[in-house]
Amino acid sequence: MVGNIIGLVSCLMCAVPFFILSAFGKDSDEPINFWSGDTTLKSKVKNVKAYNQKMALLYKRYAAAFLTAGIGCLILPVAGIVIICLNCTAGLFLMYKSYRKILQQYS
Repeated sequence: MVGNIIGLVSCLMCAVPFFILSAFGKDSDEPINFWSGDTTLKSKVKNVKAYNQKMALLYKRYAAAFLTAGIGCLILPVAGIVIICLNCTAGLFLMYKSYRKILQQYS
């Protein structure tokens, strides 16, 4: 049971930063970065408010995926681990593709 709780806490620690980014970034005047330290984004994005709304939703979905993995770890550890692996591979790839689509849409 302790392992299940550790899995839940680990997934929550992964999800919280994405929830924070989505909550505080959606109303920001600066575009939400996908890559840390990206300074070129400000000149690329034309409609910052709409871009930030879409990026906040993207980050919120990714955080929810980690929250789902945490609940999976609590209930059935094998399922939680599978979901974590999918989040960190296919989920990250799909998130990047969505980011590219959002950036292209608002550039």
